[in-house]
Amino acid sequence: MIIISFLFFIGVFLIIGLLSARHKQSTNMDYFLARQEQPPWLVSLSAVATNNSGYMFIGLIGFTYTVGVSSIWIMVGWIGGDFLASLFVHKKLRIHTTKTQEITFAGVLANWHGTNYKKARFFAGVITFVFLGIYAAAQLSAGGKALHVLFGWNYSIGILIGAVIVMVYCFAGGIRASIWTDAAQSFVMITSMFLILVLAAVQFGSVGALYQAMKDVSDSYMNILPPHRTWGFSMAAFLLGWFAVGYGVVGQPHIMIRFMTMKDENHMTRVRLYYYSWHTAFTIITVAVGLAARTLLPHVVNFDPELALPTLSLHLLPKVLVGFVLAGLFSATMSTADSQILSCSATVTQDLTGGLDLKYHWSKVSTLIVSIFIISVALFGDKNVFSLVVLAWSVLAASFAPVLTVYVFNGKPSERTVLAMMIAGFACVIAFNHTGITDYKVPFGMFFAFAIFGCSLLLQQLRSSKENPKA
Repeated sequence: MIIISFLFFIGVFLIIGLLSARHKQSTNMDYFLARQEQPPWLVSLSAVATNNSGYMFIGLIGFTYTVGVSSIWIMVGWIGGDFLASLFVHKKLRIHTTKTQEITFAGVLANWHGTNYKKARFFAGVITFVFLGIYAAAQLSAGGKALHVLFGWNYSIGILIGAVIVMVYCFAGGIRASIWTDAAQSFVMITSMFLILVLAAVQFGSVGALYQAMKDVSDSYMNILPPHRTWGFSMAAFLLGWFAVGYGVVGQPHIMIRFMTMKDENHMTRVRLYYYSWHTAFTIITVAVGLAARTLLPHVVNFDPELALPTLSLHLLPKVLVGFVLAGLFSATMSTADSQILSCSATVTQDLTGGLDLKYHWSKVSTLIVSIFIISVALFGDKNVFSLVVLAWSVLAASFAPVLTVYVFNGKPSERTVLAMMIAGFACVIAFNHTGITDYKVPFGMFFAFAIFGCSLLLQQLRSSKENPKA
């Protein structure tokens, strides 16, 4: 019954994606940007589903299960930084997408001021392909973990199921299929999480009893402060790190593409209202489910916290609803993986080809090639969803967000400066990741990228002073 229920809901998503193909045109603009015709509510729900992925269902629930209620601060910083970015970046990105007539995130960055920064575009394309590929592999790995717990299947089976479904509807309908299925998946995601939370409270008789059980886990489990943090500089530094991660949403091609598909840039206020209302509600429910899981699934040796949600659903739900929750979890992984596969496909055909005008059918071929690459990474790479997502997100944020921010405030860096900014952000994140100082790799990466731009301005002023000493 679990398998039948799960396959039914997954089949619904597949049908929705295939139906979107009825509206397609056989052009790259349609395949990768849906002709920039998407209404505010679809853009918003798709962006939320893409952002709130296997990271939330698997990673954040597992982290909350381990550390307690203080995990909420991660998302306070994340949503705060995300919101700040939306106030001045998203609308201008949409405007310049039309102005440049580019269909990839890297393409818009390379041509923002009418420039043609081929080297910067290629480097941005390489980073996008590698780290969005890693990110997508983490989503498929999350789906594999869920099926492993529920059915005892090998991890590879879940990875292959998720990849094939995503590949089929992306191949058929492109970004439009991704957006349509994201919207449907976002409803399943939040409904399944809410259902788990309600039934957890029923197990204890009331919300108050459930809360007391959470407090009883340990003396520190319901402490609002993160472990080893105090109010003051320590907490401010912690929040700054995650605020920078949230701001780094503007460096995530698979999310920013959603805003590039908006029908009208003047819809941004409505998009923001829908997006942050849904995002906040989903975060609160996710953390609450993580806390509830710890009360009903006491910590034991060799238990993987990232498997808390599927394990909890087996304990609480009738079989038909277990399939529904599993479909919700799979929805989360697919809603991000499909976006990343398409973003990588666009990068392959538009950013890594040296300006070749590849036709529409090559875009579909690239989708197939990218999918095979991502499946390989998921099957043979690291299976820790949380760490893989944070690394990929951090690299993309530090590499791209500073450049886009400079552009938005009308900065006009040279191609050499743009390249140096990207390399500085990327190198800093990788260096910090190897030292174990992971909380601050994004803000420091952004800081060094902005510092490169600041130095370039200073050098320009010095040159100008030497050439015009009287000035």
